[in-house]
Amino acid sequence: MKRAATGSLLGLALGDALGFPTEFDDVPSILAKCGPWRGMELPRPAFVTDDTQMTLALARGLRTAMDRGTLGPQRLTRPLREEFVDWYQSPENNRAPGNTCLRACCLLKNGKPWEEASQTHSKGCGANMRVAPLGFVPGLSDEQRAGAAQLQAALTHGHPTALAASDLTAHAVRLLAAGAEPTGLVGLLRSYAYDHRETYHERWLGGLWRRGGAPTPKAFIAQGWDECLDVLERLSAALKHANPETDPCLATGEGWIAEEALATALLCFLQFVDEPLTALRRAACTSGDSDSIACLAGAFAGAHLGATAWPPEWTDRIEHRAELLELGALWDD
Repeated sequence: MKRAATGSLLGLALGDALGFPTEFDDVPSILAKCGPWRGMELPRPAFVTDDTQMTLALARGLRTAMDRGTLGPQRLTRPLREEFVDWYQSPENNRAPGNTCLRACCLLKNGKPWEEASQTHSKGCGANMRVAPLGFVPGLSDEQRAGAAQLQAALTHGHPTALAASDLTAHAVRLLAAGAEPTGLVGLLRSYAYDHRETYHERWLGGLWRRGGAPTPKAFIAQGWDECLDVLERLSAALKHANPETDPCLATGEGWIAEEALATALLCFLQFVDEPLTALRRAACTSGDSDSIACLAGAFAGAHLGATAWPPEWTDRIEHRAELLELGALWDD
């Protein structure tokens, strides 16, 4: 077994930790601080950011929900809400968390229905930096996986592009974990986006679309899928002429928003499919949201290559190692 779940969780955390010190720097500043990007080393200690913290919150909520029975919107919402509020109140929530997550979780803490807490104007990458567990949890139907991916995004980021990008990110992890060839991944993601362009998961999202200003649920969600399709076009063009020495953000965006975080992370991964550490280093040496780009690149590489992609001298000292391994083993089994 390649242990895709363990590989993906470890890769996500390693990318997050590698990109943590470089998140707000441009590439020349990163090179001046770290030296050549291909030689970047994992910091000591290897602390993670809110990206990994919220991934673990989602993973715990998902585990709790599935322990209680068939996964559905009501069964998932309660433990997710509790985990997100716990994260919001934690003294460890001091790793440059996103404003959208903070605002939404504050409203959740104060008892607002999640539909009212959701920040429908925001499509920040906080929506999909944490969604990877839904890509490798076994036993879910396509409807459950897509609905849960969009619902977990909607608790904080209710913009249709945040929902679509989260769904697409989970689908990419699922495809790679299941053995899809990376060379055909972008085509598979584009087909998925076209097929689901007007699919509004009302069972999971309720009337969220009414807060988005669109005339119908289909029109609401189509806006998000169209923006994802646009960035996948940019990704396809970038891969045809990719130069690994060029900042990936110049081709597919800086990753502060959900669809660009997905595309730029995929660009880093797909340029170095068989060199996972190089993919992480390229992602961490970017002018944008380096920790989120690198954590997603690590999730993709780990889902594709499995747990042995990552050297023990890195994984042995990553923060939250024990819980990452525990959750990975649960879903690998």
